[in-house]
Amino acid sequence: MKRRIFFTVSEIPFKLKDQQITRDWLDRVAQVHHGSIVSLNYIFVSDAHLLEMNEEFLQHDTLTDILTFPDEVSNPAGVVGEVYISVDRVRDNASEFGADFLTELRRVMAHGLLHLLGFKDKSAKDVKAMRTAEDSALALYSSPPSHL
Repeated sequence: MKRRIFFTVSEIPFKLKDQQITRDWLDRVAQVHHGSIVSLNYIFVSDAHLLEMNEEFLQHDTLTDILTFPDEVSNPAGVVGEVYISVDRVRDNASEFGADFLTELRRVMAHGLLHLLGFKDKSAKDVKAMRTAEDSALALYSSPPSHL
């Protein structure tokens, strides 16, 4: 099967373990929400890199753990996009929230995919739905695949 989900590291020492398991999990997350992944690239970067992007693209002068960019051309076959993740921010947030680094990383990865699947997080109602979907995604990672 041709890879549709890519993991790229830019200018930091980081390697995502269990990449095929993670791909399978992300596919399952998309399927649960009646979606599919055409092409999705996760790019792992530093705080400084993501801060520059946040300033350039969103005019926000704040640190963030994730920026999600859908492909500019809508693809009816499924998700096409890029998800930039600050490994520094994920590590700090995991410590702050008392979470395991990999669990927090998976939550952020799911968060980006959920945005590409149409979830929002601007209103309190949207945030609640996003958190519920993230929790469900994390549960999918630890459960064996079922035939959907």
